[in-house]
Amino acid sequence: MIILAVDLGKARTGLAICDKDERMAFPKEVITEYHAQRLAQTVAEKAKAYGAELIVIGLPKNMDGSLGFRAEECTAAAHSIEEISGLPVTLWDERCTTVIAHQMLNTTDTKGKKRKQVVDAVSAVIILEDYLAWRRNHKPGNETPKDLQN
Repeated sequence: MIILAVDLGKARTGLAICDKDERMAFPKEVITEYHAQRLAQTVAEKAKAYGAELIVIGLPKNMDGSLGFRAEECTAAAHSIEEISGLPVTLWDERCTTVIAHQMLNTTDTKGKKRKQVVDAVSAVIILEDYLAWRRNHKPGNETPKDLQN
């Protein structure tokens, strides 16, 4: 199944997809959009263009596992994207993905403007890779862990 991962940001939103066999995750693009409804529409359009059958959206939990204001915004965006796209949407814990993305970009010596342009897509890849690893280790049909269901 082709899955689209989304790392929602206030200004930049990263997108990544996986292959049909769910073995590899690839960065696709970064969308620059400040308006929540236009962003939801754009993500829904991209999901359809990529042939996605499921959308996984990063849920920025606090380090103690609680949900703050940003997590509430992402949850609202997830509902909008699901409604507009008609595709199932899963929220996925994204704690530390941006930190890991920056570490990965450090190892490739990606700096400056180029780094700013790709870090959100790399974060989306990390979210997707984590979700794919979880799927490989759980029964089909049980796509969302209980603590992330809405």
